[in-house]
Amino acid sequence: MKFFQNRLNQLAFSFLIAITFLTSAVIAQPTEKVGKSPWGAGDEIGTLNMMNESSQLSILSKISSGKAYDLSVEYFVGMPSFHSLGDPSYQYWLTHTPHGTVVDNPNNLGEAMNKKVSYTGDAISMYTHMGTHIDALNHFGLNGKIWNGFTPEEHLGNKGWKKTGAETIPPIIARGVLIDIPAYKNVEALEKNYRINSDDLKGALRKQNISLQEGDVVVIRTGQAAYYDDANKYLDNYPGISLDAVKWLVEEKKIMLLGADNLSFEAFPPEREDNWVPVHTYLLAEKGVMFIEQMYLEELAKDKVYQFAFISASLKLRGASAAPMRPLAFPINNSENN
Repeated sequence: MKFFQNRLNQLAFSFLIAITFLTSAVIAQPTEKVGKSPWGAGDEIGTLNMMNESSQLSILSKISSGKAYDLSVEYFVGMPSFHSLGDPSYQYWLTHTPHGTVVDNPNNLGEAMNKKVSYTGDAISMYTHMGTHIDALNHFGLNGKIWNGFTPEEHLGNKGWKKTGAETIPPIIARGVLIDIPAYKNVEALEKNYRINSDDLKGALRKQNISLQEGDVVVIRTGQAAYYDDANKYLDNYPGISLDAVKWLVEEKKIMLLGADNLSFEAFPPEREDNWVPVHTYLLAEKGVMFIEQMYLEELAKDKVYQFAFISASLKLRGASAAPMRPLAFPINNSENN
């Protein structure tokens, strides 16, 4: 009898553990869902819909200087890349050289003409997520879908996405704001793996005497761009933004576009929390917010240019998940803080 009683107690305990586990599992189910666009079922550009001709003309009218700040980095053999993940590194090669053209005579103009008029041609090969580039909304998904509910089963072909490809990204003209976190913390660059939080953003904006506006392009300086020519140092446990910070920017301040000077915007290794998703997934798949990576913000920071007209366009790479971009910043009137 005692044996059966002990056995019943064991079964009851096992049942209690199973119920507890099942309840916990149900509670812990992910609540994140791919975002449905408020701009319609066919929308492929997310928050870039916040721009219009009026907003673009308005910011252009406030440019106070002809000085252009180039916010892009150079492409060169040996530049930082994701080759450790199996992605191709940047490659450059000559397809024609002046002397080679004389020898090969590919244009049938003869030796004398080819010696007189020299000819150089070249080619490149690269991963689209290299150098200064913008991530398209198809780059990261959630639960089998990308932004606005598009699916690979219906919208991904052998030659790229049929929806939200980089070719859909329009030219961007908007108010830009630099948030200089190292300057706020009185350091040259942020420490390894540092995760910028919303208090950092708020503190830096107060120090800069700048307020964010709905529809802004916000670029965040970590100081990592200073190491760009040294790939090993640039890639080494770089700092980046936290999920808390991007939620503040997107949900409270309603910014349109983000950017940073590190390899992949957020810090790596990524934060891991219950129901964890990367910052990439939150922005691209849930909120339809694109962002620019590997920017050069050192000159803006040096001159304390915290607000500017942001003007940029990316290559129209059909179906691609990213495209190279060359953003420019033109200072605007300092009175336009609010």
